[in-house]
Amino acid sequence: MSQISLALPPQGNLSGAMLAGRPADGKLRWFADNLERVLTQNGHALLPEGAGAPRLVINFTRAERPRPFRRKAQGTFVVSVVEVHEQPPDILKAAYPVLIRSLSNLLVYNVAGPGEQWSTYFVTLEQGYYPIDAGGEAEYFDAVYRRLRPLATSQLVVNNLFTRDLPRELWEGNFNTRALRLAGQQLDRMELLPTPFPIQELLPARDMAHVKRLFGLGGLSYGNLSVREDADSFWMSASGVDKGNMQVVGRDMLLITGFDPAQRAMRGSIPPEVEPRRASVDAIEHWMLYQEHPQIGAIVHVHAWMAGVPSTTVNYPCGTAELAREVAELVRRAPDPAGAVIGLKNHGLTITGRSLADIFERITGRLLPQVPMT
Repeated sequence: MSQISLALPPQGNLSGAMLAGRPADGKLRWFADNLERVLTQNGHALLPEGAGAPRLVINFTRAERPRPFRRKAQGTFVVSVVEVHEQPPDILKAAYPVLIRSLSNLLVYNVAGPGEQWSTYFVTLEQGYYPIDAGGEAEYFDAVYRRLRPLATSQLVVNNLFTRDLPRELWEGNFNTRALRLAGQQLDRMELLPTPFPIQELLPARDMAHVKRLFGLGGLSYGNLSVREDADSFWMSASGVDKGNMQVVGRDMLLITGFDPAQRAMRGSIPPEVEPRRASVDAIEHWMLYQEHPQIGAIVHVHAWMAGVPSTTVNYPCGTAELAREVAELVRRAPDPAGAVIGLKNHGLTITGRSLADIFERITGRLLPQVPMT
């Protein structure tokens, strides 16, 4: 077994941060001033609004009418900040549409109550949220910064390079694609595939076009699964596909054949006449695990939990090299890398197995449907 190094070329200004739409007064001005202080203290260069491609954008906007920040590069992560004056009965129901409409990776949802009351919730794309609990002002902003730091230091690996050279005998699939399809149906029966979030219903056409142009993203879906084809390739559920209804090889199920570090891109092989979906953002993680551990034959990622499993300690975004490295390290430490269950902080589980059947045999009846948010 040889350890796989995921060395990527530099990507823009990894420490540059920008505050967009900075409020002129009120509680959000206090929030902005202190956030600027803590970012500067931790070595981030504060860039003027409108600068080229900052690593992190803090987008101050309004909950009732979110102003999207249209990033110019994939490497820019956006955190939107809003303030409301009434505690909603359901934080996620109230805040998640704001997260989507503001084109953000993360939403800081502040509830300003009577007097000095101030409650802060971080809302994630994985349809979860968690409060920030801290004592004094300094502790509070240190806690806020710890949640933002993973976005300010991560590199996305979400580009795709497809070639239309899939061997003819694989155009209709094989034993592995059939196993993948059946496993997706099993996840559906186990109610482990949350309904994909219909972002196209919340975003105006211009913003939807922007998202597609920048990321090739047509929707938000949750969970994925893959199965090894040979030493250098594996089949994987595509991005945004209904995992319970995967049908077309090269569209719904993709043969991932490699990784191009110079272009931060996953390589795939497809039939000549099929228009592919995007590769899953987790393909880089699966690629690292298959390359390093020849005994791994399948991988499943679900938005569920299992008690007592080792977990990542940092909430890195999906599709980043940093998350892939941290998961790979935890699998490396497992007594049996081909039988590992790894928790992803505030996200879900990555489960390795010698086959898809092996994975389902080990997890059936043991999964907790709610991922703990901390």
